[in-house]
Parts: sequence; structure tokens; C-alpha cells
Amino acid sequence: MKLPSLLSLAAFALCAAAHGAPLALYVSPQQGNDSATGNVKAPLATLAGAQNRLRALKLAKQLPKEGVTVWLKGGEYPLKETWKLGAEDDAGAIPITYAAYQGKTVRVTGGQRVAHWTRVTDAAILSRIDPAARPHIWQADLKAQGITDFGALTTRGFGRAETHAGLELFYDDAPMTLARWPNEGSWAMTGGKESENAEDHFRYTDDRPARWAKAEDAWVHGYWTFDWADTYEQIQTIDTQKKEITTVGKGAFGYSGGRRWYALNLLEELDAPGEWYLDRKTGILYFWTPKGDTPHGRAVVSLAGDLISLNQVSNVTLRGLTLEDCRGSAVTISGGARNVAEDCVIRDCGNHGAEISDAVDSGVRGCRITETGDGGVVLSGGDRKTLAPGRNFVENCRISRYSRWSRTYRAGVVVSGVGNRVAHCLISDAPHNAILLSGNDHVIEYNEIHHVCQETGDSGAFYMGRDWTMRGDIVRFNYFHDIGGAKGLQVGGVNDVQAIYLDDTAAGATIFGNICVRAGRGVLVGGGRDNIVDNNIFVDCRPAISLDDRGLGWAAKYLEPGGGWNMQENLAAVPYNQPPYSTRYPHLANLLQDNPAAPKYDTIRHNIAVRCPNWLDVSEKAKPGVAVESNLADADPLFVDEKHGDYRLKANSPAFALGFQKIAFERIGPK
Repeated sequence: MKLPSLLSLAAFALCAAAHGAPLALYVSPQQGNDSATGNVKAPLATLAGAQNRLRALKLAKQLPKEGVTVWLKGGEYPLKETWKLGAEDDAGAIPITYAAYQGKTVRVTGGQRVAHWTRVTDAAILSRIDPAARPHIWQADLKAQGITDFGALTTRGFGRAETHAGLELFYDDAPMTLARWPNEGSWAMTGGKESENAEDHFRYTDDRPARWAKAEDAWVHGYWTFDWADTYEQIQTIDTQKKEITTVGKGAFGYSGGRRWYALNLLEELDAPGEWYLDRKTGILYFWTPKGDTPHGRAVVSLAGDLISLNQVSNVTLRGLTLEDCRGSAVTISGGARNVAEDCVIRDCGNHGAEISDAVDSGVRGCRITETGDGGVVLSGGDRKTLAPGRNFVENCRISRYSRWSRTYRAGVVVSGVGNRVAHCLISDAPHNAILLSGNDHVIEYNEIHHVCQETGDSGAFYMGRDWTMRGDIVRFNYFHDIGGAKGLQVGGVNDVQAIYLDDTAAGATIFGNICVRAGRGVLVGGGRDNIVDNNIFVDCRPAISLDDRGLGWAAKYLEPGGGWNMQENLAAVPYNQPPYSTRYPHLANLLQDNPAAPKYDTIRHNIAVRCPNWLDVSEKAKPGVAVESNLADADPLFVDEKHGDYRLKANSPAFALGFQKIAFERIGPK
């Protein structure tokens, strides 16, 4: 590729510097040429072309200190593999921004459009499809369109390593359903009793699996033993006489009776609108469109792994882009500082919307993240040895419909490390957690969270647990409502979920100023210590707050060295009895000499509970270690307009006399 001379590059950069403004480069996938000058009238053509131009400017020491904005004109920017920015692209303190030009739609896609759809005429194929479905099925030859890397289905879910998704089909910007039985929205149930458990097989009760004799790569997905642990497993054999399915791998915690499951990747079950199936041997894609019409919409199959990778670079901003159609994550940021994805639409990913690790002052801001195979954002940074903060963030984002593949413990935001922040986000519509946290000194504030934990039990919209050293975390001014909803996942007639779950002796958290409405339990403190539950509002929760003594009972064995929860090992992994731990968390230094299994130093005060039967449930052995004071549970708190969801308090609320502080309800959610 012919590039402009260094002299012309220098002149180009000096022109911008003379005006005290960032250098502007322009890219147009329709009208550009990577050998062009890169100005508005002669744009470059590709992201790689812009990247190479910036590398040349850097080599010539002609990057202006004011920075560079690469303006991407509207259109599609296809990537067949990850677009990588590494050390060669690092401009130090000079900011580099890739932005949509004049607000146009810029689609950075990791997929390829599928064309040339025809009706299915192969008698052998039609014989495997339900007669009622046959007139609706279309086919396309992917190999004839140059698509040969189909990826593979792999075991995923609880306790499984994250892997890129195989090829997926997206139609009009939404993921389609891999052909399954029962159809989406329904489950089959394993046979036998819940007390029965097998390692590598389960019984089924319907005759349907007898149809799958010719299926070569059939899979099952289920909650095989617990309602918080799902996995995908490949079918090895089907015994139609015993009605048993044996899998290649083992389900999470084995296979128990009476558990939810379905089968997938079956041509025989392509029988509903929106379903598809790929024959990996022939490369033929079969599809029933969502509306049952001709597939004239935007049909795309994912090809690229991760879409964009920033590795050890700093001061890079991605602004106003649509990032879509990949098998991995849309954006990965590893190391560096001040890297941001801002005002982007991120969707249709096989793993996460964004992953940020070992970075500083980096994050995701103002983005809409939806339809991801795993979680929304993975956010880590900071040093747990020194408690130095990462200061990474997820702010003003709308995150929904994540965990398409892995249904448990792939949260809207997964936070780890030290000193990171999730604020002003709207997180909704998911099977399990909204926020999953580990580490120290994080702040979770001003978020609205609803309709999560919809498919799981014993789960929390916010969740942390199983580590005495993870302290200093603050959950404040969040609005949790309408949590849970999975039928049958109930304890005492209430969905077995909670807005805030401090599980398995989680310690040192501050829960302040949150509003929890129709959330199962409001807060569950699972036997931990040094937790503060203060100034929260609970409406229609059963109960509002629960605090138990599990460490003194059934969980005692797990707290011992080698006990399974790694509590002692996690304690030894950090300098818990030396500064900064010993000074920042005073009760931690002498933990092992202070009956560590007992819930101690917990505080419950200034809370409001409305229509929360038995609003406070504290185990007998936990009562000596908890201070309960100045809560309002037997009087009308005088909400401004509860009927319309306004839970601010009127000036004459009796809660203020007890020390309740105003909650800035209007500040919650994206701004």
C-alpha cells in the first residue's frame, strides 16, 4: 500500500497544530482509499488504514499534542478478525479518538451477511423436519459464500471456562434461537426424584428424544441440580428403552431428578419462527424467519472473535460506534490508562460487551449493551496487595438481555480488584445477577436494577461472598425492583431471590440508601460480620432484612482450612494483619482470634419497611453480634407518590425523627 510521504504527513499534522486543535483524519468505507491523504474530501477506507496512518505519524514524531480524532463516516466496517491496538499504537499522553462522524451510524461488525436463500428441497433433510414446519424453512450455502470457519459448540455455564461462541445467526440485529426442544420459554424436566443424582446421565420423561437418532452434534442445557448452576453438555448416547441421555461431560453437580433442561442444535427441532440450524459438514444454514416470511432482512453470521482489543495503550476513546456480531467480546482493554468506550451501542456478542482488566481510569460510559452471550461488562483493576485503586468505571450505561448462553454468574457488570465504580446504570432483563462483586473499596451507586434473577433461585441482583478480606465495598442509592420471577423457585411462597446478597460470611460492606421494592428478600446477610445496613427503604419484601448464623452451623466446615470455600486461603493471600489492611479494616487483623465463624459487628439502623411481613429475620445465634436501632416498620413513612413509584419522603415523614436521611431518588439511573 502506498502511503503519503513523511513530508506530507508532517504538513498535515502541522496544519492542525497551528490551529491548536486535534488532527482530524477521515475514513469512509464506501468512498475511501487507504492511500488517500485522509482529509474530509479524500478519506481513508478502513480502520486498519487509519491505524497505519497514525503509526506513520508517530514514527515521524508528528502526532500533535492536542491529539487526533479519526472521524468514521457512516457505513459498515467489517472485521473478520480482531482489530488490535498495541504498544505500536500507544501515543502516551496524546489522546486518540475514533468517533462516528456527524452522528451517523457506524457499524463495526464481526460478521458477514448471508445471501442467496432458497427453499429446502432435499428429501433426506425434509424427512427430519416436522411436516408443519417444512414450508417455512429456508436454506443458504455458507461455504459457497466463502464462510468455512463455523466454530464449535462447547460446554459453557457454571464452573466452565469462558470460550468464544461458535457461529451464531443474527437477524435484523437480534440473535436467533438455535433449534431446540422444548421451544424457547419452556423446559422439560428430568425424570426421577430430586434426591437421586447421577454423574453422567439423566432420565427423561417424554418420547421426543427418540426423534434425534440421526443428530450428530446434539446438546443439552439445564439446571441439573441447583437453581444457580447451569451447564451445556454434549449428548453422547440416547437410550430410548431406558429413557436415558448420557453426556460427554458431567453436568454441574451431577444430574438430579425433577430439574429443568432442554435439548438444542437439532435439525429435527427446527419448528418455530426465529429458529435456525447449521449443518457443519455441508455448510448449509437452515432458518425459519421470525415472521415466517422470506429472509429479506439483515441476516448476519458471526465470524470474528473479540472485535476490538486495546492492549497496553493509553488515552484511546471509542465514541458513538455500533459494535456487533462477534463470537467473543466487543471491546477488550488490557492495561494502560484512560481508555474509554463512550456512547456506543454494543450488541450481539458471543461473550461480553466489554472486558477491562489491569487498567487504570478506564471504562465504559453512556453505552447501550444488549444481547450478549455472557455478561455485560467485566471490570477489574487495582492491586489487592496494596489496596491501590483502579478507578475504572461503568457509568450511565443501559445493560439488558445478557447471559444468552451462560445463564449464571455472568452478570450485567462483574467487578473485581480494588476501587472501581458502577454508577447511574440501568441493568435489566436477565436470568441471574445484575452486579457480581469481589474485591475491596468498590462503589456501586445510583443504579436502577429490575427484572433480573428471572430464571434462578438462591440468587441476588447484587451478589458478593466467601471472602473475609473483601471489605470496604459500598452499595448506595440504588433502586432495586421486581427482582426474580422464575416459577417454582420459591421458599415459603416467596421467590428465593434478594436485591442484595452478602453470601457465605461476606464482610465489611456498607448498604446505604437503597430502595428495594418487590425484590424477594431485600437484604440477606449470610453470616458475615462488619456489615452496615443503614437508611434503606423496603417495600413488599419478605423479609426486608435477613441475617443468619450459617458459619456457626451448616457452613462451619467450609470455613476451615481446605474447607471448600477457601476462606483461610484467601485470608493468607493478602497481608490482612499488616497495613494497609490492618489500618483500613481494624477488625480483620485479629479475625482468627475472634471466633471468625460468628456474625459480629453488624449494624441495622434507620431502615424503613412497608408491607414486609416479619420485616427483620435474625437467627438466634446472630442476635448478640448485631445492633438494631431506629428503624421504622410499624408506621406509614409518607411516600410522595408510591402509586407512581416515587419513594421520596414527605417533609413530615416520621422516619426523619429517627435519623433517616433523604435519598436523592431523582439522581438514580442513567443521566
